[in-house]
Amino acid sequence: MHLTRRDALKLSASAIAAGTLGLSATSALGDNKKHIPIGLQLYSVRSEMAKDVPGTIAAVAKMGYQGVEFAGYYDWKAADLRKLLDDNGVVCCGTHTGLDTLLGDQLQKTIEYNNILGNPFLIVPGLPDNLRDTPEACKKTGELLTELAEKVKPQGMFVGYHAHGFDFRLVDGKTTWTWIFENTTKDVIAQMDTGNCLAGGGDPVEEIKRFPGQGTSVHLKPFGNDGQPIGVGEGNKVPWETIFELCRTVAGTEWYVVEYENDPIPPIEAVEVCLKNLKKMGIN
Repeated sequence: MHLTRRDALKLSASAIAAGTLGLSATSALGDNKKHIPIGLQLYSVRSEMAKDVPGTIAAVAKMGYQGVEFAGYYDWKAADLRKLLDDNGVVCCGTHTGLDTLLGDQLQKTIEYNNILGNPFLIVPGLPDNLRDTPEACKKTGELLTELAEKVKPQGMFVGYHAHGFDFRLVDGKTTWTWIFENTTKDVIAQMDTGNCLAGGGDPVEEIKRFPGQGTSVHLKPFGNDGQPIGVGEGNKVPWETIFELCRTVAGTEWYVVEYENDPIPPIEAVEVCLKNLKKMGIN
């Protein structure tokens, strides 16, 4: 069974109403065997991208990644990037785009670029302190994200916000993450990052449950054992199996996105290890 985002949102609402949300939500929210494709956040291989965009995309595709999430376009035109993706059999599963690119006259340019790229997911990668350091600021940010989501909806696009460690510090009894997403509609993507959340003292399991149906795209990032670099799927800090189950049954996840920022081995090798680990765990 494949759930569309609309189906996931409807079913997650049913789950809440029935009081079944959580790991017991499988029967209320869909198929625990749902296939979720794996993409790569290209920030993981940013040094390679800066030197050789075509070669890096080709290498990532050859590994078996089905999609890529951009963090910058390296001065490439959208049509040329789209052809490169098509030639390598991968799709764009998101972009990390600064908030400024979604405001004013820049929004239409961003929509046009991503329409050509074939990308529906416009994810804000971070926010300045003045947009998240008080409950009032978080409320306004949540309302702004909702407003932007409404503006791009006619294009079949979604706006979201990506989790960082600082989003999980308490501000007047709640995390920044909670303050923001309590003030958005369900159409705004809450892009959880497992490693960032844990690094900031948060619990990705509880945070995914808190905003059902909004985890359209989830970053799979390791959080090391006693500070030692490890890959996605390794270590005992991230409850991987629980995360995967929640993504299939509660979050409405359409893409797993690997992100890797440690440097024990060359990044292009590390992201292949991460993908192999996921496949060993039955995520493919």
